Amino acid sequence: MNRILIALLFIGCVVVPTTSAAPRDFPQPAALEHDVGFWKRIYSEVGTDGGLIHDTHDLRIVYDVVKLPSDLSHHARERETERLKKKYKDILLRLAQGKRSGLSREEARVLALFDSGVSNQTLRTSADRIRFQLGQANKFRAGVIRSGAYKNHILNVLREMGLPLEIANLPHVESSYTPSVYSRVGAAGMWQFTRSTGSRFMQVDHIVDERLDPYLASIAAARLLEQNHRVTGSWPLAITAYNHGAAGMRRASQQLGTRDIVKIVREYKSRTFGFASRNFYVEFLAASAVASNAELHFGPLVLDLPIAYETLELPFYAKPGDIARAAGVDLATLKEANPALRPTVWDGSKYIPKGFELRLPRASLPRPLSDAIAAMPSPQRFAHQTRDASYVVQRGDTLSTIARRHGVRMSELQALNGLKSQHRIRIGQKLRLPTNAGSSTTVAYESVEQAAPKPSSVKKAPATKAAPSVLAALPEGGYYTVRRGDHLTAIAERFGIRVADLVAWNRLQSSNRIAVGQKLLIEAPTSIARTGTPAKQHPDATPQLASALPAEPAKPTVVEVEIEVTEDTVASAKVEPVRDEDASSDESATAPSPGLLADPSDYTVSTQGTILVQANETLGHYAEWLDLRASRLRQINGLRFGQPVTIQQKLKLDFSGVRPEHFERMRVEYHRVLQEEFFAEWEIEGTTLHRVGPGDSLWVLSTRRFDVPIWLLRQYNPDVDLEALSSGTQLTIPKLRQRPETTSGSQTVLLEATAG
Repeated sequence: MNRILIALLFIGCVVVPTTSAAPRDFPQPAALEHDVGFWKRIYSEVGTDGGLIHDTHDLRIVYDVVKLPSDLSHHARERETERLKKKYKDILLRLAQGKRSGLSREEARVLALFDSGVSNQTLRTSADRIRFQLGQANKFRAGVIRSGAYKNHILNVLREMGLPLEIANLPHVESSYTPSVYSRVGAAGMWQFTRSTGSRFMQVDHIVDERLDPYLASIAAARLLEQNHRVTGSWPLAITAYNHGAAGMRRASQQLGTRDIVKIVREYKSRTFGFASRNFYVEFLAASAVASNAELHFGPLVLDLPIAYETLELPFYAKPGDIARAAGVDLATLKEANPALRPTVWDGSKYIPKGFELRLPRASLPRPLSDAIAAMPSPQRFAHQTRDASYVVQRGDTLSTIARRHGVRMSELQALNGLKSQHRIRIGQKLRLPTNAGSSTTVAYESVEQAAPKPSSVKKAPATKAAPSVLAALPEGGYYTVRRGDHLTAIAERFGIRVADLVAWNRLQSSNRIAVGQKLLIEAPTSIARTGTPAKQHPDATPQLASALPAEPAKPTVVEVEIEVTEDTVASAKVEPVRDEDASSDESATAPSPGLLADPSDYTVSTQGTILVQANETLGHYAEWLDLRASRLRQINGLRFGQPVTIQQKLKLDFSGVRPEHFERMRVEYHRVLQEEFFAEWEIEGTTLHRVGPGDSLWVLSTRRFDVPIWLLRQYNPDVDLEALSSGTQLTIPKLRQRPETTSGSQTVLLEATAG
């Protein structure tokens, strides 16, 4: 599939056709009709100047239709909705005391909302389930109009991938078809991708954020939903997983023994499966119904027309002003057509990056875009990106990913910024970057014609090999023997390489597990696959998938992030943020759940205090997250010293020191860091099918045939026992594309991949 599908010109056509929800793919059970009806009212009848006071579990019960004066401040509106919620809570509590006669008009009206003979207990419970939902009708109408510019492209993507066309209505729920929106929880764009999920399929950094490009984000959303369906087995669950995560919906289905969406939304209990997740599917059904009959609800509409674009992959770095002048358009047109470019580009601190898919409206171009770019003079073509002097920490960042992105060492960043710990940075924090970063390999403003290194020659250079005078000499043979007190970070810095490379080249199951006497390859092989398989045989190589346990557990690379609201996540938001289900002014129910939404692995603790071992985990990790010794875990699980744990093995844990919620947070954060480091360098561009043949094993498929990390293979084949593959088994293999090069410009080298 092409990198981007551009919407075609419509000739004499104003309305983009939509389809109603197909019963086969998106059934609407009778038990959910009232819920769908509630959201149809929100989307088509009640505007953002009002809302509904309702019961959180029974959406048939609407206590009041609220109209809020337009001149009220945000806080005044919240106070008013809180007052109304308290009013109805007090009424319900009075009725719950058995009052059935001498009722006021309001008391009688509220009682009539319930079935006759309602119990006092039911009324008492309902008093704690009162919620306010802000109306969306005017926003939904505006979204329908905006959808005309993008829906044809989305439908083309869905057809090409063989997915249900009704998915094109999902942006009505997520963003009202607004491409440029950021939310306070870090989601962005028309499809509201979180940073970690978006990074699987798109470039997301401080120079380019493709979540804001409605065309690229639509392709990514289709790939995510395809994966959700692969994991959950049904489209209602796949849609709900877009909000709650594939792992959560898979766990719900397995726990209840069904894929029935009604049973799951009514009966599944989880700390994170709240109002937003329970209502996401019925919101989608309601949005599909309203969008498919928009003129019935809103009257005659003239939809935005699709724009015919010319696109070109930029062959060099360039300033926006130079591009605009060469193309013969104003800067505003260039900016509007390329929403993925971040403010760092428009304020002049960064160039438009080489390889960026430049887009301009065909109607605005005096000559073909390719001719205009080809005619740009040499001084306006740059071989490298400008260097960063500082960096503002974003949601999802770690010191390791920031250092790699800018071609510097973690120790340099830590020392330069006076950080007490490598694992404690906060969102919004401004970090200074070394001014001589990459000075030995790049000239910031060097033109393309002057650039000496060729892509084929720079790819092999280690990404952090700066200031060679302070580095230790490489040992003979290229292998280093681990000594007592060593850890990977110290070894990497000693030889001027990355921890990720050490993990990759040595096929380590964890960046935190090495043993005294272990031999590590510390010289870059001549050819490295994505999975990190060395070109020559490691003296200690073994096909064993579970790593052996060292004598003492090492600390896992888990980053504590202090949450701060920043300009990036708030000021640019164009819709009200989603709030807690009991908040007074919820705009919608679409608050994304925390964690790795695209990862179907189960990182939760069961009610019996057990877990299933996932890829890249060891007893040492569990001991650290539980604040106890690994020997305690071996004891309660009957494991011998040195006996490894295996993927999907059930383990009993000891929660005498920490709560299960704390353990789960640490565990998810560990995997988030691991996966984001990988997806900082690799992007999923599709899938292919493979039938297992003779000689195929998980290790062979991962490291030799497809160069895909084991943990990623597991994510795309959740129902296959990968440790016991049989001939003829069909596997889904994610196709990976390496991101072309660092975007910071601090190095000319291309990034190597980390291993799973």
